[in-house]
Amino acid sequence: MKADYKNWMPKGMVLTGMGVTVLFLILFVVFGLTGAASGRLKTILFFVFLIASIVGLCVSAWMLFLFRAFSYDGKRQLSRQIIEGIAEYVKLPDGGKGLDVGCGSGALTIACAKRNAEASLLGIDRWGKEYASFNKLLCERNAKAEGVSNVTFRQGDATRLDLSDESFDAVTSNYVYHNIPGDRKTFLLETLRVLKKGGTFALHDIFSKAKYGDMQAFAQKLRDLGYESVELIDTTDGKFMTGREAFWMGLSGSALLVGRK
Repeated sequence: MKADYKNWMPKGMVLTGMGVTVLFLILFVVFGLTGAASGRLKTILFFVFLIASIVGLCVSAWMLFLFRAFSYDGKRQLSRQIIEGIAEYVKLPDGGKGLDVGCGSGALTIACAKRNAEASLLGIDRWGKEYASFNKLLCERNAKAEGVSNVTFRQGDATRLDLSDESFDAVTSNYVYHNIPGDRKTFLLETLRVLKKGGTFALHDIFSKAKYGDMQAFAQKLRDLGYESVELIDTTDGKFMTGREAFWMGLSGSALLVGRK
């Protein structure tokens, strides 16, 4: 059995985009090029469906590009590179506990568990309808396929963790908080709340000013709160992806917030 970590660009979304584009093309031919409409109406429909078709083709091509780049079985394997890159920052003590917030298909949780065989990892996610193919059973199947037994998965809310203060030796997340409306810095603090004193964190997201505001100021705030080390690492300078890739994928601003509490 092989692990199936799915794709960050769902296949259903790609197929839907292509289907809508084909529909616009058909409408363009029927109403814009044939005699189904005439006069001013034909001219209007010609341009409306032509523009819609062009936009649809561009969006479909973009989604297909992302699907191929994120594929775990493809040539680029960006998802795998990011997951393994984050996991390198997670070093748990024997008997320690790690938390992965927004675990999705379990990829990061499992990658961290592999590197910390004597510790245990908990992955939580709300598994919403936006990613309907991601669920607890999928995570458990992937862990079994990878031969990993030191992981558990359960449903949880990243904005309000049902977990005790300072109960984990490490916390991780990957591309989670930017998807949640609200004060995203508050969500980061909620995750860090459950981290033990001396524990490590590796949180990867699109930390752009538009989504988070001044993250350097936030990093300094953590230092002022007594965190031993805090570093914001740009992952679009070749660490995980190039700046050009990040731009075309809509991932500009991606960075790792890492450190020790």
